[in-house]
Amino acid sequence: MAGHGTQEHPHGADRLCDAGERVYSRAVRRGRVPRRDAEPVPCLLELALLHPDPDDMDFLVPTAPQEVMTRLLRGMYDEVSASHRRVGSAVAAYERYAGLGRRLQVPATTVEGSAIRVLDGLSRIQAAMDEATEACRTEVLTVQPGGIRREHELSEGLHRALALRGRGVRMRDLYTHVARHGQGLLNYLELMGDTVEARTLDEVIDRLILFDRTVAFIPANSDRTMALELRHPALVEYLVTVFERLWRLAIPLTAPLPDTGIEGISHRERSIAALLAEGHQDAVIAERLGISVRTCRAHIARLSETLGAASRTQLGVRIAQAGLDGPPATGGTSAVSAPGPGSRTVR
Repeated sequence: MAGHGTQEHPHGADRLCDAGERVYSRAVRRGRVPRRDAEPVPCLLELALLHPDPDDMDFLVPTAPQEVMTRLLRGMYDEVSASHRRVGSAVAAYERYAGLGRRLQVPATTVEGSAIRVLDGLSRIQAAMDEATEACRTEVLTVQPGGIRREHELSEGLHRALALRGRGVRMRDLYTHVARHGQGLLNYLELMGDTVEARTLDEVIDRLILFDRTVAFIPANSDRTMALELRHPALVEYLVTVFERLWRLAIPLTAPLPDTGIEGISHRERSIAALLAEGHQDAVIAERLGISVRTCRAHIARLSETLGAASRTQLGVRIAQAGLDGPPATGGTSAVSAPGPGSRTVR
């Protein structure tokens, strides 16, 4: 949403210039402003924050602040989704090249460079994770997809998280909203205190673990028996940027999920509706939200009943009519998390 007018106004709607903010605020308070008031701030028209009053073209009326915020959140959501797709494409490309290397019998020293290492097998993944954990001194960032964290997953990595806490390492974890329903995760966060902070989203990218913003681990195949250890500064910086953008959109675990604004429709059903509108099948929706296919279909049935839809096609129409076909509004304030129990490997 960057402006493209005069050099004095090279900004977007998320950070107005002082003059633009004054004129826009006045328009919101009064309902409209004379067109001449906006001449020194062309950014307001370029960013569609002001538009002509159809009843009197000499005046300009403001776009509602709520609509501006929805537009900004949608832009951030699209950026994160695009980043997610690029990460997936990069992993798939690396798998193809790794396969070519195996067929050509490329020497191990060529594949196992210092910038990118392919870790084949759970024991090698675990050993590399242990080494990175031991070397970590300041910060760990993790993305934990899936649903509720099981007790055995949480206990397996607890000693590692406690060691990090003992060294004063700060930790930030991103989970799906479904993880909120697991008592084990809440117990873990209570044990770790303010060393660990967690946030949740409707859906997150695949597993990601970042140590001190210098080394990252991501899955390298679908069954997670292979992983990539990344130390290339540009790759690691890119992954940190993806994490931080997701973090800004996420909601602190201690904060309630926002109301959908539509009676009878839960936050999860709001998320399912948006994914249905994109054309995804039940199994894909369930995987992305960290729930079972059976649970997903139960939510779809309740959504159909609430919206009065008698068929899947009609449900799509009703979702659009109700304005549920876009990303849910999310947001949060700063928080931090860890390679919590459950970040034992990138599996």
